[in-house]
Amino acid sequence: MCLLHRSLVRQSDTKNTRSRAETATSLYLPHKERVKMIVLLGLMLGPLAGIVHCSPRCSPMDEALGECLIQREQKATCLDLSLGYCEDLPYTKTALPNLLNQKTREEIEFSSEYILLSVIDTLLGGECNPDIRLVGCSILAPRCEKGKVVKPCRRVCEALRKSCLPAFDAIDMAWPYFLDCDRFFVGEEEGCSNPLEKLRGNAEINVEESIPAMPTTFIHFTHHSYNQMVTVLKKTAARCSHIATTYSIGRSFEGKELLVIEFSSNPGQHELLEPEFRYIGNMHGNEVVGKELLTYLAQYLCSEYLLGNQRIQSLINNTRIHFLPSMNPDGYELAAEEGAGYNGWTNGRQNAQNLDLNRNFPDLTSEVHKIMRMRGARVDHLPIPEVYWEGKIAPETKAVMKWMRSTPFVLGASLHGGDLVVSYPYDYSKHPLEEKMFSPTPDEKVFKLLAKTYASAHPVISSAANARCGGNFAEKGGIINGAEWYSFAGGMPDFSYLHTNCFELTIEVGCEKFPTEDELYTAWQDNKEALLSLMEMSHRGIKGVVKDEFGNPIKRARISVRNIRHDILTGADGDYWRILVPGTHIVSAHALGYTKVIKKITLPANMIKPGRVDFTLRRTKTVQRPKFDSVPLEDIYDRFDPLDQFDPHKQHGPSGATEEGGEPSADREKPWWWTYFSTQGQNRPVWLLKNH
Repeated sequence: MCLLHRSLVRQSDTKNTRSRAETATSLYLPHKERVKMIVLLGLMLGPLAGIVHCSPRCSPMDEALGECLIQREQKATCLDLSLGYCEDLPYTKTALPNLLNQKTREEIEFSSEYILLSVIDTLLGGECNPDIRLVGCSILAPRCEKGKVVKPCRRVCEALRKSCLPAFDAIDMAWPYFLDCDRFFVGEEEGCSNPLEKLRGNAEINVEESIPAMPTTFIHFTHHSYNQMVTVLKKTAARCSHIATTYSIGRSFEGKELLVIEFSSNPGQHELLEPEFRYIGNMHGNEVVGKELLTYLAQYLCSEYLLGNQRIQSLINNTRIHFLPSMNPDGYELAAEEGAGYNGWTNGRQNAQNLDLNRNFPDLTSEVHKIMRMRGARVDHLPIPEVYWEGKIAPETKAVMKWMRSTPFVLGASLHGGDLVVSYPYDYSKHPLEEKMFSPTPDEKVFKLLAKTYASAHPVISSAANARCGGNFAEKGGIINGAEWYSFAGGMPDFSYLHTNCFELTIEVGCEKFPTEDELYTAWQDNKEALLSLMEMSHRGIKGVVKDEFGNPIKRARISVRNIRHDILTGADGDYWRILVPGTHIVSAHALGYTKVIKKITLPANMIKPGRVDFTLRRTKTVQRPKFDSVPLEDIYDRFDPLDQFDPHKQHGPSGATEEGGEPSADREKPWWWTYFSTQGQNRPVWLLKNH
């Protein structure tokens, strides 16, 4: 701390030292307290480092020899502004060194700060541009007038930060240090420059006026690149943070995050008796309409919830909803290179390993067809065959399988392109040589109900006209059994039904796989109501909790329905959901070591909410195990199954390189935008990493 008598400097020096002192102290104090602090300290402060600095007094002899740090404003030499990304600033003269103490043009152009400004439009998906770039340029190339550097205005920085910080949060990027409003910017009273005056003139920037008083559902019906999609999803989750969040279920082969947005009254965790629903889009990289529909739907749910739409509020408050808009981002990037309207039927369909993801799941359907006639054979929650792990499995497939296991999904659908129809399992024919053979599941009635729900809410799919896209399915009401359409093994819907509790449909949302942007709004209008209606179907049927006589939940208890050879297992909290068609059903609950309880229920045709059917099971000394299956339910997922050891967030492709010695590269855990700074080597901007 400086001595008090140092504050008693000459009146002529006070004016020169004030601006620098205020800049530094503002890192620690509110603006109104700065002047008081300056008077008490009366010292020079390091404006760039933000550290209170007090140099020893310089003797006249040392000062004459130039061996002292002169604590006065230094005259600047004004130079022509020649930085390419900063040439549209409202002034033409700058000075070196700049406010970051970069001394040459070359040093600036090769700095991380300048590279950031050159790519910021791409990283933020066009948000906050050119404002963010111009304000950043005012630090790298500050205004110079009459031999003096004029710092940018603090009010401009503060307004920019308020409006643009969500865009940085959306891509997990920290606010750039050189846009610290207190450190590098000054107040109006000190004489400052407005780097945005060309955009807005000298009018005051009022951020409150730029934000609508009431949220509105405003969606840009455009194609989104992978980066733009991520930005939109994260900004949507940030806007509705009380009901939404984003999370990653893993990485693609080339290292892109498989990003999910979730909507729930308590985002981030399962709630007792609340069903979980999922939509998956872009499984085939060149089938892009589903990806865009889910991106639009996420924005719609957020906005409508905030606007007080009772239907949307009820849906979100009572359902945990998950959207994975792009399961195959690598394939999408390849398909997008050809452009909308030009993509063929194959380019980008597969992932980066040239694998069709909808043929890459374990084939459990063949096993079911073999054992269906065996009395007592289990035909649900089948383990993954050991031989499956000997094949080539995509990381995207493994990530989705692990996601299916970790979340108690009740209902879901994958959105595809190339036709207009709703398909349901089985997709693989019970006679492999028969390519078009009706092959129903035990839940044929349930699947038809679900498929008809979507089809009837879609104005084109439900149309009886046959001279149209999807018209060949008009006679069947726009729905079809998958194997009857065409047979294939390794599909996701069959696996979901036979390995988990989740019923899954395949929805073909349009005959063009990669349409032009002018067709996207029509696709949204056609599918919006159908997408909402199917989510609401997760509440059809019954739900309940299975407990023992002491009130303890029973995990993996079986819920059976007479004449439907497909059981549902209870979750960790003993809760379950069972989608059923209207009518009378005989439902039972049983578990190893407990007595069996049977109940008769009747579901009305017009029911909206699920019926509540709880079970209390009593322990029994006699343990009877099904004759056909000698494997305990607790071990069903562990048999011959390395999936639990799979790390879904590990990169597998070229971008997942290792360091010398075989150690994983540190870049693997960095955000996707980190590669934009690869030319910086070890000098990359760690200050942009939130966890740094």
